[in-house]
Amino acid sequence: MTDETPPREEFSHDPIDHVRVHDDMTVGELATQYGNAGIGANDLHDAIGITERMFDEDDVSVFFGLAGAMVPTGMRQLIVDLIRDGYIDALVTTGANLTHDAIEGIGGKHHHGAVHGDGEKTEREHDEALRDEWVDRIYNVYLPQEHFTLFETHLREEVFSAVDGTVSIRELTAELGRANAAVNEREGIEEDAGIAAAAYEADVPIYCPAIQDSVLGLQAWMYSQTSEFSLDALADMTHLNDLAYHSERAGAFVVGGGVPKNYVLQTMLVTPTAYDYAVQLTMDSPQTGGLSGATLDEARSWGKIEKAGENASVYADATITLPLVIAAARERIE
Repeated sequence: MTDETPPREEFSHDPIDHVRVHDDMTVGELATQYGNAGIGANDLHDAIGITERMFDEDDVSVFFGLAGAMVPTGMRQLIVDLIRDGYIDALVTTGANLTHDAIEGIGGKHHHGAVHGDGEKTEREHDEALRDEWVDRIYNVYLPQEHFTLFETHLREEVFSAVDGTVSIRELTAELGRANAAVNEREGIEEDAGIAAAAYEADVPIYCPAIQDSVLGLQAWMYSQTSEFSLDALADMTHLNDLAYHSERAGAFVVGGGVPKNYVLQTMLVTPTAYDYAVQLTMDSPQTGGLSGATLDEARSWGKIEKAGENASVYADATITLPLVIAAARERIE
């Protein structure tokens, strides 16, 4: 120790180790190695541990928020399996995810594509060409517009026709799940019936508080113009808040930000307790003060997470982190 070094005991706390990989390691073993490292790898390790405990404890009700383009980008079956295997007690998602989920369940498909086209077109020219060809682009995922036509017909003939008067959004999403499952089986669709169908069969509620912001919401509005059908936007608040109120313990798993994230977290503002566990996978940064990027530690100040609650945030593309977190947590549990 030099004269310039401040006096202290030897610094020996939890030294950084180095990640070791081998050719037959499992994803759970890789997750353990992440815990030896720093920055995002260590955050991912912490998120996996919290998810494991959240999923494994029988008295914990899991509220799952799903924002972003998670269904069209290939995360659909992962959520289906979580619902069917009993790891999700309530799902909050977007009308867009439910739209794309139904499209796959009744026979449509999303496709790999290129961001910049064939290499000769600019991105603008490429998207102009897609417009002429009636193909919609979600970054590098393509969806032919005829699948939306199929979906709209499905809603009119199989979903809306089975709904009378004013219903809650949760009741509509349950009806969507029932119809998706029925058509999937009747038509012999190779693809799984999907998220809404799995939730309907498992009696897991799906809340979609911003349903208007989607093709599903647009079609619901159009149908309401020529029928007695209407949606009660506040009705689900009672159902969701009762579910949270009567939970012995609770965990929040939030993918992305926006309305699903806030809807999951704010329910604890009207309960005597708060979340015991919370994990968020996001790319939104906190310094703008927006909800999507707000840290889970900030949520603790609002009483949404218990003072002693465990939480972790992973700042990376959720199409990369979600499968890793879920696979590692389920490996440890099962």
